[in-house]
Amino acid sequence: MALKNFLFTSESVTEGHPDKVCDQISDAILDVFLTKDPTSRVAAETTATTGMVLVSGEISSSCYVDIPSVVRETIKRIGYKGEEGGGFDYKTCAVLTSIDEQSTDIAGGVNKALETRNDVSSTSKTETVNIGAGDQGIMFGYACDETKEFMPLPISLAHRLAYRLAEVRKEKLVNYLRPDGKTQVTVEYENGEPKRIDTIVISTQHDPEINGESDNQKIQAIIKEDMMKYVIDEVFKDEKIKPDSTTKYYINPSGRFVIGGPQGDAGLTGRKIIVDTYGGYARHGGGAFSGKDPTKVDRSAAYAARWVAKNIVAAGLAKQCEIELAYAIGLAEPVSVLVDTFGTGKIDDEELAKIVKSHFDLRPAAIIKQFELRELPSKFNGKFYQKLAAYGHMGRSDFYVPWEEVQMADKLKEAAKQFAAV
Repeated sequence: MALKNFLFTSESVTEGHPDKVCDQISDAILDVFLTKDPTSRVAAETTATTGMVLVSGEISSSCYVDIPSVVRETIKRIGYKGEEGGGFDYKTCAVLTSIDEQSTDIAGGVNKALETRNDVSSTSKTETVNIGAGDQGIMFGYACDETKEFMPLPISLAHRLAYRLAEVRKEKLVNYLRPDGKTQVTVEYENGEPKRIDTIVISTQHDPEINGESDNQKIQAIIKEDMMKYVIDEVFKDEKIKPDSTTKYYINPSGRFVIGGPQGDAGLTGRKIIVDTYGGYARHGGGAFSGKDPTKVDRSAAYAARWVAKNIVAAGLAKQCEIELAYAIGLAEPVSVLVDTFGTGKIDDEELAKIVKSHFDLRPAAIIKQFELRELPSKFNGKFYQKLAAYGHMGRSDFYVPWEEVQMADKLKEAAKQFAAV
């Protein structure tokens, strides 16, 4: 960020948000296909609205998956169970599917890369060892030293609030919450560093009556008190930067939030890409993640870019770092690799880019192998990608995520010594 003194805001949503419902359905479908057939090619798109879910896309696999059952089980896990969940019901909603196979034109460019370099060990004996990118496009990865997970503070806090909001509902610490919810945090920065919490927003779906109380003004007062006690205070109890006497709180600012989820607003896969990444603090190439198998560089290369950026910051080579990767369909090697440390790097960005290119293999097959992107669903009992589909794909510490590892930091630090005293 070029500014020194500013306010920055990021938002997150719970797993019951209609767009997140769709993301989780798409990734649940991907999980099942990859568990049964790791070479499956999946592009599953989901839309949800009142009483209906539609799954469309292109899937090529050697196995059969009962997609409607996967859809219903995912909705049930999220918590939409008739009136208990606010009207949307996993049992009674219609589930429609419109699935085709992957285009042979696309498959031809992916199955074998245009380049002849062929030194990536395959994760499957049945697939060409040097696959090409599944599409053209640009992907960004980012890391900074604001939090222990190397994420910007606003999105980190927004995710934690959203996660805690869902936790409170599932553990029934309060008995009136429904699955849909949103959080938002505004952080004040001074001289480029987070200084204080300016604003906290929480909107949570709730029952029309709470403890027999039907007066909406009284209901909202109960919700505000419970959100402060069970969500906000719990999230900030161990934070160095806490809300102060001037922090503004907006709890259910619309005044009422009974109708939510797909019943209240149509949902669509891939419509929360900023929530999925860095909360707007870093750039985004525009490609969504959910429902896409790892040959789609929208997903796999974005994970790789995050890995590279995080290792650079973890090595102490920069306070913040953004990586841009660009690919062309059918080509394995990135057509460009850009490193930007926003003036915080201990060596020139151009030299850092040379180190990145020499230490990281950013071809799709190498990324897939490095992160075991085809095997992870099986290792997580068929539920890996759908876990990522809510509360962010980056900065996760609640379960093992390979692109969050910093095993390359020492090697990068050593390599940088040839350019400057590090």
